[in-house]
Amino acid sequence: MERERLGSRLGFILLSAGCAIGVGNVWKFPWMAGQNGGGAFVLLYLIFLVVLGLPVMVVEFSLGRASQSSPVRLYHKLQKPKQKWHIHGYAALAANVLLMMFYTSVTGWILYYFISFVRGSMTGISDAQSSQLFDSMQASPAIMVGFMAIVVVLCFILLSVGLQNGAERITKYMMIILLFLMVVLAINSFTLDGAKEGLAFYLKPDLSKINGSVVVGAMNQAFFTLSLGVGSMAIFGSYIGKERSLVGESVNILCLDTFVAIVAGLIIFPACFTFNVEPTEGPKLLFVAMAKVFNNMSGGRVWGSLFFLFMFFAAMSTVIAVCQNILACVRELTGWGRVKGCIICGIGVLVLSVPCALGFNLWKGVTPFSSTSGILDLEDFIVSNCLLPLGALCYVLFCVSKKGWGFDNFIAEANTGKGLRLGKWIRPYMTYVLPAIIIAIFIIGVATFPFADDFTIWNWIKSLV
Repeated sequence: MERERLGSRLGFILLSAGCAIGVGNVWKFPWMAGQNGGGAFVLLYLIFLVVLGLPVMVVEFSLGRASQSSPVRLYHKLQKPKQKWHIHGYAALAANVLLMMFYTSVTGWILYYFISFVRGSMTGISDAQSSQLFDSMQASPAIMVGFMAIVVVLCFILLSVGLQNGAERITKYMMIILLFLMVVLAINSFTLDGAKEGLAFYLKPDLSKINGSVVVGAMNQAFFTLSLGVGSMAIFGSYIGKERSLVGESVNILCLDTFVAIVAGLIIFPACFTFNVEPTEGPKLLFVAMAKVFNNMSGGRVWGSLFFLFMFFAAMSTVIAVCQNILACVRELTGWGRVKGCIICGIGVLVLSVPCALGFNLWKGVTPFSSTSGILDLEDFIVSNCLLPLGALCYVLFCVSKKGWGFDNFIAEANTGKGLRLGKWIRPYMTYVLPAIIIAIFIIGVATFPFADDFTIWNWIKSLV
């Protein structure tokens, strides 16, 4: 099967950035910042992006470009005879599928809110009614499954057109419109009465608020926001040539990803302080709190529609990129054509996404962890707390170990082409420090996870001391 290629360097940057940019940037980042001290959290997040996110991204791009294969096959091209690194390739494919099993539902929520604002049903109502809308949406199997299905079907229709004409072209347009909408929304937020207080909370670091939980939260967010560990970046590395160094390209993508996350906060926090919405609202900050904001704002129907349109583009760009990864892996395993692959993969993702959508209504009684948990929490735990960090660890060890691809091969691939380069001084850091950080993220993530009401492994250990 002839290897597909991206049409331009801009397409590669925007498609890769689109994969990284998603609900982690525009939904999770603002509420994490709100709950963890605002500016202090943002400062730590930026530091960890550079020391943790950047080198892992370079690793994935290097593996993809050197192998010219999808994550499920790249180890076969690069590992030595009789080695078993390729087992992780199948785990990476499973992780991409698991990610889409709940990510498509969240994207469906955003689409529902966008359409509701366009229709005017989200404005001109009381704050109590606005708060109830989110719960009403989740309680409806038809809405939850229906909008999730729209997201999946739309995604695979776009992918069926081809890599350049489908994923690359559509994502380029979506990303350009997304960036434009963000700037317009941020400028509007700067004109609100509470802009000064909101920006001070968000951008002025209060170092006294830094504690262990804030550090861990920033470390986790910097790692997970870039979609690292499941080969999402490796697949796009396999579609590009050797003209540019992968360090420079990774920096460009990192800057775009960071820009979107930071500007999302610039939009949200001035609005929160203007309309007396607590920035510590948590996961509901985007849906419940921001719906209240636009409901009370002059021209709220227009601004709300634009806000959730930008949110939908951010989420949809990740859905397209990850499903392209799934499609590429399946096609390499089966030899199917693009259209046949899209039909079968689309049906598979659609069916596998139904449990999450029903987990808020018909299957609400399924509580895998605490009494308030659901199917989404189980799927998110497996991906975010286990497969992402362990996958990233596997990629890094493969690149620095003599029993893997080896550091010399990795650094040569990463530095091929024009642009920024890594020096060999980074070898001790990538061989010892970076794996230690990733292992710490995995251990902390599992140890602090609420497996049951009022139970975490960490609290259990402390009770024994």
